[in-house]
Amino acid sequence: MITSNIKTPGVYIDEVNAFPNSVVPVATAVPAFIGYTPTAEYQGKSYYNRPQKITSFAEFQAIYMKPNPAPPADPSSQYSPEYYLVEQKEQPAKGDYLMISGSYYSIVPDPNTIYYLYNSIRLFFQNGGGDCYIVSVGTYGQPSGKPGEIGTQIVNPNVQLADLKRGLALLKNEQEPTMYICPEATLLSVDNNGTLMQNMLLQAEEMQTAVCLFDIIGGNAPDPIMYTNDIETFRNNTGSNGLKFGAAYYPFIGTTIMQNADINFTNLFGGDTKQLGALLNPPAAPNAAVEKIIGMIEKPPANPLTHSQLNSALLNASKTYSQIIKHVLSDANILPPSGGMAGVYTVNDNENGVWHAPANTSIVGAAHLPIRLTDSQQADLNVDAVSGKSINAIRFFNGQGILVWGARTLDGNSQDWRYVSVRRTMTFLEQSVKLAARAYVFEPNTANTWAAVKSEIGSFLTNIWKEGGLQGAKASDAFQVSCGLGSTMTAEDILNGFLKVTVLVAVVRPAEFIVITFEQEMAKSG
Repeated sequence: MITSNIKTPGVYIDEVNAFPNSVVPVATAVPAFIGYTPTAEYQGKSYYNRPQKITSFAEFQAIYMKPNPAPPADPSSQYSPEYYLVEQKEQPAKGDYLMISGSYYSIVPDPNTIYYLYNSIRLFFQNGGGDCYIVSVGTYGQPSGKPGEIGTQIVNPNVQLADLKRGLALLKNEQEPTMYICPEATLLSVDNNGTLMQNMLLQAEEMQTAVCLFDIIGGNAPDPIMYTNDIETFRNNTGSNGLKFGAAYYPFIGTTIMQNADINFTNLFGGDTKQLGALLNPPAAPNAAVEKIIGMIEKPPANPLTHSQLNSALLNASKTYSQIIKHVLSDANILPPSGGMAGVYTVNDNENGVWHAPANTSIVGAAHLPIRLTDSQQADLNVDAVSGKSINAIRFFNGQGILVWGARTLDGNSQDWRYVSVRRTMTFLEQSVKLAARAYVFEPNTANTWAAVKSEIGSFLTNIWKEGGLQGAKASDAFQVSCGLGSTMTAEDILNGFLKVTVLVAVVRPAEFIVITFEQEMAKSG
């Protein structure tokens, strides 16, 4: 209390704060997913086109997944990609295929039915994800009823650039998300994908709170030789702004997210059992069991079997059907890595700290890769002398499995912002200090306030240094905080209401290239 305000005789107690304010660290791993969901409704309220924070997959299920009917009915199908088997005259040069009765059949999806967000969310939580934001821009569109072109990149006309840009813009009002992820961006045309990525980078640079995790068109089925064209196209379409706020991962990953129960005969030929029956029960090799089951599908009896029961019966009755389901399931499980990487970032931050590079670690649920990159192939991805746009590789190593083998931003030629961990650490420090400094808005711009600000920030950075987030043998080597008249402010600054603080930090950088030198030495004694 101010003693000059005391006018009545008596005894007064003045409690003095013994401890200064502290900086509360902000969350570092809160991804925001933008895309299409099975539904977006809870208790009669629509959640389309609004950022909604969730903390578990159970919450995602409650808001964004279709409710399940009562048993014994099958659970609702949340995602139903459709695939066709297209007969070929010779062995296909591109895409997945299998041989049935001596003929080659390419497995081709209906591009209108391919979506990635739902499975990416499952991959995120499987990899240790926690809090995240969902921006549902719509539900699934209608199938085209026909296969796409064999060997071409999947472009889903139901995935609209305007929808995804609108969802991205909604995040301008949210300060908490630290990652922008749009798994379905690769289902856009190349030009629209480039426009979306540039918008994401510009918004991230404007907000200064998030990094963008990108997937690369063509990463789902890369050509062993010409995959470099996809990399070049990606680099040409990301622009030159905000690169330090972006990180790209390549290739896609073959996962185990979808299981046998998620794919059945309804996912084949648009549900046309006549086309399926022609493959499973040909005149040259009739299968009475298959014929009976398909008859029950087309004309259900009084007590019809569930789809799962019919699917099990077909799997037991036909090896060909089992092979088809196996191939389709494998294709449907190839997902962009961004959702899994968001989970990797979360676990890395929780266990090691945001300053630790999210690399040299596995992705839970990753079973295989569509291309196995070598050291020489990764060299051109990791370091690009022309554009500087580094691509982080996901690679297979004998005895270790699939590992994330890159830790760079798209600004790979920058000494300041080359590494993902450095960019995210600086964002973490900046936002934590920024929120703490709000307590001093409208405080007197005097030496007492300057000392309090320096003490608060210094205490926070000391703790970060002790945890290993800053480098230096002692705290004074790790950071420096300056605030005061003559050092960071002029008299004119004070008259104009500016309180300026300068913070210098020595951020930890990853040991990306470890060089060990050996040389032979002459024997020194007998």
